[in-house]
Order: sequence, then structure tokens, then C-alpha cells
Amino acid sequence: MYRIVVDQTFPFPVERLFADLADHENLGRILGAPMKRVRDGGGEGGVNGVGSVRQLGAGPLAFEETVVTHVPNELIEYRVTKGSPIKNHLGRMEFSARGEQSHLHYVITFESKLPLVGGLIKRALQSSIERGLAKHARR
Repeated sequence: MYRIVVDQTFPFPVERLFADLADHENLGRILGAPMKRVRDGGGEGGVNGVGSVRQLGAGPLAFEETVVTHVPNELIEYRVTKGSPIKNHLGRMEFSARGEQSHLHYVITFESKLPLVGGLIKRALQSSIERGLAKHARR
């Protein structure tokens, strides 16, 4: 099992951080990854809430993630549900207010379907997430 943990503090309120990261297309811009919503969610969270599906990447390397938990300003969880060389994936974004600032505790766990690929995926994901979130914190 591979595990990625990223903690980042932001100089703006948790409501803004949650809105920025809950929107699929905006999340793609922040993380520097091609991402688009391919199916709207329903109920709590609206189009980006539970049941919404986003596609990452393009062509034969594209895969889909489905939002499984959406608690405004507190929590987003999602799973890879189509494509990808990983399995048993869970992404968990926990949001908390810290006065006028906000904090994100972001954990991704997964297993690799192919030997030796998991470590490469872990390093690439961790690097791009850390870089994108740090840049967003400076905005």
C-alpha cells in the first residue's frame, strides 16, 4: 500500500479553500493536471458533490475519479473508478479553519496493479500536489 500525505496552510478562509478545491476544473488548474467533470453529482455539493466524476489525463492514459464524500468546508473523499494502473485508491481532503487561515490535510492511499509502478506514481503525485498547493497558497 502506498500513502501520500500533504499538509498545507493557506492565508485565506476555509470556505474559499474548499470552494477552490471542490471544483473539478479549478482543482486541475491548481494541480497542473488536465481535469474535467464528466458527470455531475447530485444533492449535497451540487455538480461537484457526491456522485460527480472527473476525468484526469487524456487518451489511453486517462482515468476517472468519483466523489464519494462531500461535507462542505470539512471533507472531500474520492476513488479512482475507471482506468489507471492503481487499485484500492482513496483520496481524502480534510479542511479546517485556523483563524483567518485554513489548513488542508490531504491523504491518498492506493495499491499498484503493476510491479514497480506504484513508487513512481507516488513520487510524481506527491511532487505535483505539493508544488500546486504551495503555489495556490501564495496567491
